[in-house]
Amino acid sequence: MKTTFLGLGLLVLLFSCKEDKTDEAMVNREIKQYTIEQFMNNEAIGGGSFSSDNSSLLISSNRSGIYNVYTVPSEGGEMRAITTSDSTSIFAESYFPNDNRMLLSADGNGDEIDHLFVRDLEGNIKDITPDKEAKSAFYGWSDDDQYLYFGSNKRNPSYFDVYKMSIDDFSSELIYQDDSGLNFSGMSSDENYFALTKSLNTNDSDLFLYDVKTEEMIKINENQSKNSSQDFSNDNSKFYYTTDDGGEFSYLMSYDLATKEKKKVLEKSWDIMGSGFTSEGKYMVVYVNEDGKNAIQVLDSKTMEPIDLPDFKDQSITSVGFSDDEKWMRMYAGGSNSPSDLYTYNIETKEQHKLTDVLNEAIDVEDLVTAKVIRFKSFDGVEIPAIYYLPHQASVENKVPAMVWVHGGPGGQSRQGFSSLIQYMVNHGYAVLAVNNRGSSGYGKTFYQMDDLNHGEKDLQDCVEGKNWLASQTEIDGDKIGIIGGSYGGYMTMAALTYTPEEFDVGVNLFGVTNWIRTLKSIPPYWESMRESLYLELGDPFTADSIRLKRISPLFHTDKVTKPLIVLQGAQDPRVLQVESDEIVAGVRENGVPVEYVLFEDEGHGFVKKENQIESYSRILKFLDNYLKNENTPSENKTETTEIEDV
Repeated sequence: MKTTFLGLGLLVLLFSCKEDKTDEAMVNREIKQYTIEQFMNNEAIGGGSFSSDNSSLLISSNRSGIYNVYTVPSEGGEMRAITTSDSTSIFAESYFPNDNRMLLSADGNGDEIDHLFVRDLEGNIKDITPDKEAKSAFYGWSDDDQYLYFGSNKRNPSYFDVYKMSIDDFSSELIYQDDSGLNFSGMSSDENYFALTKSLNTNDSDLFLYDVKTEEMIKINENQSKNSSQDFSNDNSKFYYTTDDGGEFSYLMSYDLATKEKKKVLEKSWDIMGSGFTSEGKYMVVYVNEDGKNAIQVLDSKTMEPIDLPDFKDQSITSVGFSDDEKWMRMYAGGSNSPSDLYTYNIETKEQHKLTDVLNEAIDVEDLVTAKVIRFKSFDGVEIPAIYYLPHQASVENKVPAMVWVHGGPGGQSRQGFSSLIQYMVNHGYAVLAVNNRGSSGYGKTFYQMDDLNHGEKDLQDCVEGKNWLASQTEIDGDKIGIIGGSYGGYMTMAALTYTPEEFDVGVNLFGVTNWIRTLKSIPPYWESMRESLYLELGDPFTADSIRLKRISPLFHTDKVTKPLIVLQGAQDPRVLQVESDEIVAGVRENGVPVEYVLFEDEGHGFVKKENQIESYSRILKFLDNYLKNENTPSENKTETTEIEDV
C-alpha cells in the first residue's frame, strides 16, 4: 500500500505541475457565479431498464421538482412522463420482461416505508404491496419471466422474507422465511439456493447458502471477515462472492456448488464493491472503489478479459446496465464537476447515443471545479484521504474561507461525484475539503475499524487536522474555516462545536445525531439485523456503554457551543428523529449563540424535493456569507426558526 499511495501522490504532483498554467488562466478570467435556482435546474437521472424490444428505457428524473418516472428512446429523443406526482417521489424499478408494463416504487415522503407499484398498459397504477406499515424491495424477475421476487417485512417488522409474485394476477407466495436476522442477498435462478448474510460488526459478516432441497445451511467463509454475495453463474453451478479474508480489500471468489471448491477469481488494489453477470451470462460487470471513484470493467465471462468501452475522456463511467439480449448497454458518465448523463451503446454496431443533458445549459462547466484527492497526516501519524475543491478565484492574493465536509455513515465515504451543494458553495468562493476520517469505507478494513467505540474522539481529531491542513494552504483564509455534514456528518459538526469549540468558526448540521442513547434505542425495527453490529461499533445504550454514549452526545454539553450554527431537518426522518434537532437548537440558543433552524415537514433523511433543496442550500450559503465571510458577532444577529410545510 505504501507503493500505491506514493504512486498516487506522484501522479497528483505531476498533474498539479501540468495544470499550473490552466489554473492561472482560470484565476485571470472572470468566474461567473450562479444562483441556487440555476444549480438546481440541473437534472438528476437514475435507473435505466430496457424495454423488451430495446426501443426505450425506463428512468427516474427530478426534472419536475420531485422524482417521477419517464421513458426515453434508446437512440435518443424526448423524455415522456409516465407519472406526474407533485408530492411523493416515485422511482422507476423495471420494465416487465415481456411487455411494456412498468414496476415502480415510492415511500411516504421520506419515511422509507417503500411499496411496489405496477403501471399497466392502460396507464393505471396499482400498489401490489399494500400492507400499510410493511417495507418492500424488488429483488428481480424469475428465469421464465412469469414472476417477480420481492422482500417484505409484513409478517414480522424486524425480518425480511422473500416472496414470489405472479405477474398475471399478482398473487404471491412465501418462498423463504427469515426468523434469525439473516439478510437476503441473492438467489439462484432455479430457486434452490438462497444467499444470506449475518452481520457480525460494521465490517465483518458471515455468508451462507441455504439449500432448499436438503434444507442445509452452508457457511461459505471460514474466518471472520467481510463477505458479500454477488451472483450465481447462469447454469447455477457456481456462486460468486467478495471477501476481504486475509487482506485489507475485498476480492472476488467463486464457490463450486457441486464440489464446494473455492477459487479466487479477481483481485484489485482497492475494494471490489460489486460484480454480476448479464442476463445470458455473456458478460461480467465489476465495480471497483478506486480512491473514492467508481472504476468499472465489463469482462467477457469466458476469457475474463475486459471488452472495450466508450472513452469519455475526463469523465468516468459510474454505472452500467444491459438489455436482456445483451446487445445494448446503458451507461452513466460524469465527474466531480458535472452530473452524470445517460448514454446507450450498441455492442454490435459500436453506435453510441447520448440521451440526456443534465447540466443546466446556463452553467459553463469551466466555471465548476474538478475535485482533487489529497492526503494529510493526522495527530497520530495516520494518513487521512480527502477530496479537495478549491475555487477558481482563490489565490495567494485572494484568500478564501473554507469548509470541512464530513460524510454520513458512520462508515460512509466522500466520493469524487457531483454535488450541487458543494459546487454551489465553491462557485461562491468557499473551498471544501471532504475528509474521509478514520472509520470511512474504501481504504481497507484496518482503517475502517479505527473509529470503533471512539466516535467523536479520534475521528473528530482527523477533521480538526483537516482544518489545519486547509489553514496551511496559501489560498485559504485560515481564520475563516467552518464544518458541515449530514447525518453522522451532522453529528460530527455538533461534536466539533461542542468538544473543540475554538477550532471551527461556524457549523452546518444537516439532520445530525445529537443524542446517541436515544438514537440507538429508537432504530427502526427493520434494522434488527444490523442492531448488534451498530452496538458493537458505537456502544450498547442498554449497558454501561451508555455512560460513554452520553459523554460523546452533544445534546448534554450544549453549554460549550460558542460559534454560530444552522440546523436543517426533515420531519419524516425515521433515522434521526426531529427531536434530535429540536433539542440541540433549544440547548444552544440558551447560550445566546446565533442559531438558525430550518424544518421541512415533507422530507425524511435527506432532502429530495427541488424546492426544499433550493431553500436549504440557499439558507446555508446565506448563513455562511453572514457568519463566516463577514464575521458578524453574535450580538448582531438573532436566532431564527423556519418551518416549511409542503414546499
